[in-house]
Amino acid sequence: MANDRLRDALARKGLTPDDVAAALQVDPKTAERWVTRGRMPYPRHRHKLAATLGESERYLWPDALPADKAASAAQSELVTFYPHRNAVPADLWGKLLSQAVREVGVLVYVGMFLTETPGLLKTLRAKGKDGVRVRLMFGNPTSREVARLSEDEGIGKSSIPAKARNALAYFHALHDAPGVEIRCHSTTLYNSIFRYDDEMIVNPHVYGFGAPHAPAQHLRRLASGDLFDMYVQSFERVWDTARAPKW
Repeated sequence: MANDRLRDALARKGLTPDDVAAALQVDPKTAERWVTRGRMPYPRHRHKLAATLGESERYLWPDALPADKAASAAQSELVTFYPHRNAVPADLWGKLLSQAVREVGVLVYVGMFLTETPGLLKTLRAKGKDGVRVRLMFGNPTSREVARLSEDEGIGKSSIPAKARNALAYFHALHDAPGVEIRCHSTTLYNSIFRYDDEMIVNPHVYGFGAPHAPAQHLRRLASGDLFDMYVQSFERVWDTARAPKW
């Protein structure tokens, strides 16, 4: 049976089995069988190929890793755990953003704390111009989900919708910036996600507490892990439902 996940991952990167064979120094027919017959590469080849494609080994070859090793790999993707988001070092946000060369993704209800990063709008505009895909998602101020969160935090029905409007007003300066996309979502958000290439800060939401007081995880993608990619998939699902704001 063909490995359609591997085939699609290669296509997204513009690679062929022959390219893979040359990079991994294997017979072209071997690389072709990995795709067309679903043959399992050796571990050293799986690791390098997954890293090249920006996918996890678990995604490309679901049966490759035993459950205990898959769990261990996922745990290894956790760089640091912070008891509260406001304990994340201020300079880390700027460092992650400055180092991103492919992807910047933000999924929040409000996220105004990000504006404390010096030169944020200028940096995001420059990133988009340089070919980085910048995607910013904020809560839809008119949605019941945003109003519900405001009530759950005990700060009144209109507080977080007002903050979301402020965030949209601030980031409106980027609405016409090349490479920058801004959308509003109306989902029940369980985590805020801040992605910078293969690193990510995940801020779980805790009922009754504001996001600054909830924990935060610093993740770094590993080819053999699947924790990072789980949050990537969550981000993409919300992105698919989100819509451009009515400025």
